[in-house]
Amino acid sequence: MDRRVEQCRNVEDFRDLAKRRLPAPIFHYIDGAADDEVTYRRNTESFETCDLVPNVLAGVDTIDMSIELFGRKLEMPLFCAPTALQRLFHHEGERAVARAAAKFGTLFGVSSLSTVSLAEISALTDAPKMFQFYFHKDRGLNSALMAKAKAAKFDVLALTVDTITGGNRERDLETGFSSPPRLTPQSLFSFLIHPSWVFNFLRHDKFELVELKDFYSEGSKEPVTVGGYFSSVLDQSMDWADAESLRAEWGGPFCLKGVMSVADAKKAIDIGADAIMVSNHGGRQLDGSRAPFDQIAEITDAVGDKLDVILDGGVRRGTHVLKALAAGAKACSGGRLYLYALAAAGRPGVEKALQNLRDEIERDMKLMGVTKISELDRSMLRYR
Repeated sequence: MDRRVEQCRNVEDFRDLAKRRLPAPIFHYIDGAADDEVTYRRNTESFETCDLVPNVLAGVDTIDMSIELFGRKLEMPLFCAPTALQRLFHHEGERAVARAAAKFGTLFGVSSLSTVSLAEISALTDAPKMFQFYFHKDRGLNSALMAKAKAAKFDVLALTVDTITGGNRERDLETGFSSPPRLTPQSLFSFLIHPSWVFNFLRHDKFELVELKDFYSEGSKEPVTVGGYFSSVLDQSMDWADAESLRAEWGGPFCLKGVMSVADAKKAIDIGADAIMVSNHGGRQLDGSRAPFDQIAEITDAVGDKLDVILDGGVRRGTHVLKALAAGAKACSGGRLYLYALAAAGRPGVEKALQNLRDEIERDMKLMGVTKISELDRSMLRYR
């Protein structure tokens, strides 16, 4: 393994390495968020408003951090949330993340904007897999995506509900980011000084949105921003009836990604959802919205006995995971926590990032005096 990857001890270390190895438009697409990026920062800062209260003399020589989610056992309570365009960050893309997640016995989420086919991903691993579904205006595309996810035997369908239009991602506008990448006066120099990224991008399989290319040229042949894609091709008339119909058509474990209010969490129960991901899309949509951790206790108190509540976003440390679980979450997920590592080093980077977090969760469980996840509860938290 690259010595610099070995020296990455946390998410921030991987962020620094990714920044050195990626052209600026690509890095800032991962790193950026909407408007003033207040919500993006708050997603992580919110964990600092809560303290852990440990117990001692608990006999913690053996730790079990496994959980059951969507009817599958996960060996750790943290999984890789679905993220788009992964082969822009490293030529291995989703292949690297799928293999790394399988190595750690955890779930891997795949975006509708995947750059590797669902069939290929399914062939790589029999570990639990989530397909993240965007509801397009083209109903034929929606049916095709559903059929491909079923054929590839994905375990879970997660409908993203917070992208009814694109967020104002000003960093993308400033750097000229698009999918596929295009050279602009402001980005040319950055691409030129990152020849390794350019070489790998040109040398490997043609970049495209594999499951969407036959329906839309945008994103595969014609450059488009992600916000522009959301605003132009996703169905802004999507409502609760559409979500319920999608759940019925899927017929398996079904999750809503992007729920932030108790009222919507209760509606998720009404339509038969098995889980919700409490998420603000990494701060990339509505700036000024609440952080998932700020909402997790309120939501789990209201619905946690009727469906699984997953905290998505802001996680950077094992202690963040334990705080979320103690507050009532069933599991945690995140994107940047592994995307920086993917960009830095491909599969070895993602494996090192997951190993770091797994080690932190195990060590922190011991320091908290718990031997299994179910022993974490609200009595171990104090809010400032």
